[in-house]
Amino acid sequence: MADSRAEISLKGRVALVTGASRGIGRGVAQELAERGALVYVTGRTLEEGGAALPGSLPGTVEEIRAAGGEAIAVVCDHRDDAAVERLFEQIRGEQGRLDLLVNNAFLLPEDLDPKLPFWQTPLSNWDDMIDVGTRSAYVASVFAAGMMVEQRDGLIVHISSFGGRHYHLHVAYGVGKQGLDRIAKDGGRQLAPHGVSMVSLWPYFVKTERLLLAPMGDGVDLEGAESIRFAGIGIASLAADPDRQRFNGRAVTTHQLAREYGFRDIDGSMPGASMEPQ
Repeated sequence: MADSRAEISLKGRVALVTGASRGIGRGVAQELAERGALVYVTGRTLEEGGAALPGSLPGTVEEIRAAGGEAIAVVCDHRDDAAVERLFEQIRGEQGRLDLLVNNAFLLPEDLDPKLPFWQTPLSNWDDMIDVGTRSAYVASVFAAGMMVEQRDGLIVHISSFGGRHYHLHVAYGVGKQGLDRIAKDGGRQLAPHGVSMVSLWPYFVKTERLLLAPMGDGVDLEGAESIRFAGIGIASLAADPDRQRFNGRAVTTHQLAREYGFRDIDGSMPGASMEPQ
């Protein structure tokens, strides 16, 4: 299978990736910028060491610029609707358009214990995962859709998970991810007549900072795991596809996009072959 990464061009496109200080968001932002998009990135970690995990918003921007890409950092708490609205006003004022939104912001509570049943976990676990996850994706999509419908073009991608169908971590996690899939299905139906697409994307296990730092005794298995860039290659391919409406409203895996567009992960592997397709 030939690798089509070099053929993907997003030159002239404006993108927004939420939660891009680390993990999948950082990898997606890097891939989009490498393909020529001007990428706005949001996050709350302003300096290395300012959070429990490695990574920071300025660090993401520095990496992108060092590779020759363009990125603009905006500090944003995605629990704050007014702050999110100001973010989109800034993009409209500075660029006049938005071509791609990637809803990646998510908060995994530090006190979450996957070994406990939901009735023994703090109610705040629900609020954290639903508010900075499902709800924040909905809010950002509302503002993005308004801009994209005006220009009659655009793509919104939610970073979801197989946890929306199979149990993973916590009840709230599954509800939140299933919610993203449903937003894509119903939202995509309403956006389609306006030339805008909405897709829910399922990565496989991803070699994020959190996963790489997890004790091996926790059952962590990196065999076949994706790099943080793999989802970004898929999203870039989707954004560059003039016929992307065929994916509108669907939940798809990163592996499905890799097969569709003929790309592999940055190490040449093809992760996620065992994932159950939608």
